[in-house]
Amino acid sequence: MTVLSADPARIAERLPLLERRSQMVKAVRTFFEERGYLEVETPFAVPVPGEEVHLRCFRTELERPDGSREARFLHTSPEFAMKRIVAATGKSVFQMARVWRNGEASNTHAPEFTMLEWYRPGADLSSLMDETEAFVRALLPAVVHRGTDVIDLSIPFERLTMQAAFARYVGADLLGTAGDAEALAAQAHVGLRNGENWEDLFFRLLLERVEPMIGRERPTFLTHWPAEQAALARRDPADDRAALRFELYIGGLELANAFEELTDPVEQRERFATDRKRRMELSPDQDWAVDEDFLAALPELPPCSGIALGFDRLVMLATGAPRISDILWLA
Repeated sequence: MTVLSADPARIAERLPLLERRSQMVKAVRTFFEERGYLEVETPFAVPVPGEEVHLRCFRTELERPDGSREARFLHTSPEFAMKRIVAATGKSVFQMARVWRNGEASNTHAPEFTMLEWYRPGADLSSLMDETEAFVRALLPAVVHRGTDVIDLSIPFERLTMQAAFARYVGADLLGTAGDAEALAAQAHVGLRNGENWEDLFFRLLLERVEPMIGRERPTFLTHWPAEQAALARRDPADDRAALRFELYIGGLELANAFEELTDPVEQRERFATDRKRRMELSPDQDWAVDEDFLAALPELPPCSGIALGFDRLVMLATGAPRISDILWLA
């Protein structure tokens, strides 16, 4: 009862931030509609919520009129559904979707949040970065303040490959050590923790040495991730150790994640099998069937790129809000 009575005051004190959020929602739709995108809506409660190894899902149950029951999950991303729409229509599409990721809570994470996703047939990774840069400039002021950082959005965004980032900030040949945790640890001059594999060490070094250094003076696209860290992206034709993936960082926030989309259903099924095996080792309760509808649609998916952008974090950057709860209507 105390929480409910406090809500009106809490909303009132944050109203300028929330009004800015509402204005940004309108600006998102204007940006994409002017570029010929079609806004779509896909189901939130789905039989297959995704295949991410480390995400935990909210589980619910569908009750049919005949009394039968079937497991449903609140999706972690509308990606599979939106690609099916692109495969069926060939159109550029976008969606402001509510998504759910259980067990996540911090100043920059909420278990339920808004994800802006868009998919553009004919776009490669470079042209998607161009469009993302234009989008960010359209939604944010020319200069963004985040903590002690002053980020200039008027200058070209940095484009930094993961290989170059690890060479610069870690002193390691990332792709050359792929799968060899001891070699990566030796080059990075760190000791391996108990049970730490190459993937674990990669993410530790990314978190501790790379992410704190990028996107501080201007936004940074961190591109060409190790192929094993991009299960839905095409491999780089110039170096198949890397995948055509980027993430966008602004002021210490990881804002967006993008792929040049994989369209080979055989390779995609193999990648799903690898991820599912790993997920079952880590979280045996996170089990569901493979999304056969998605795999069946892949051969019809035209060459395209797609991106998922955390809209709430974008609002945080626009308003200077230090916590994601500050820009949610009810948190």
